[in-house]
Amino acid sequence: MDFHRFYESWYDQLHHEIRHLSAAHPQPPTTDDDRQKLTQLVTKIMSHFSEYYRVKSLAANQDVLSVFCARWSTTLERSLYWIAGWRPTTAFHLIYTESSILFESRMLDILQGVCTGDLGDLSPAQFTRVSELQCETVQQENAITDQLSEWQQDEACDVLAGTCVDLDKKIERLVKIVEKADELRLRTLKTVVELLTPQQAVEFLIAAARLHFGIHTWGLNHDRERSEK
Repeated sequence: MDFHRFYESWYDQLHHEIRHLSAAHPQPPTTDDDRQKLTQLVTKIMSHFSEYYRVKSLAANQDVLSVFCARWSTTLERSLYWIAGWRPTTAFHLIYTESSILFESRMLDILQGVCTGDLGDLSPAQFTRVSELQCETVQQENAITDQLSEWQQDEACDVLAGTCVDLDKKIERLVKIVEKADELRLRTLKTVVELLTPQQAVEFLIAAARLHFGIHTWGLNHDRERSEK
């Protein structure tokens, strides 16, 4: 199976898992058993993401340029990509956005001391940790971006000078850069989920998936309209 076909299967399965997750989360968990069930569902979703990056790494080692082209994605998605995928710091923007929306919708309850337990009810310690992680992730993003810029600059100089040699080694460097970017994406996702409660983690993963689905659908519609002109 090539990565394009793998992605289509993986994407369909993600839809299925998120529907299951949404159905299992109609109300906040009230018992340890409820929380355990949510934790198991979150673990299953995270395993699904881990599998995606495992197979993507294999694809990058076979043909890293095709991974950059990402023909399984829409034009809109590719325009938003950072090194062949989503930008890790997007996770923190999503948390802040979801937290603000839920806080505003349940402000009276929260101000009266009612614990909602959702993303609108993040503790001060959680907010502090999210802020720290965001700063750390920005630094790591910048470091990987610098590595890609150096790679591109070296390649451009070699092409212009007509001295492009050791192509395999140059491609291997690019593979390592993509793998570092993907490792940061997955590590960020895991770290964010770990600092949240099971209920908050479920809400975060549902919001992240819906953002993914929405952008993909908009991109498909845009590409379809463009092809019909």
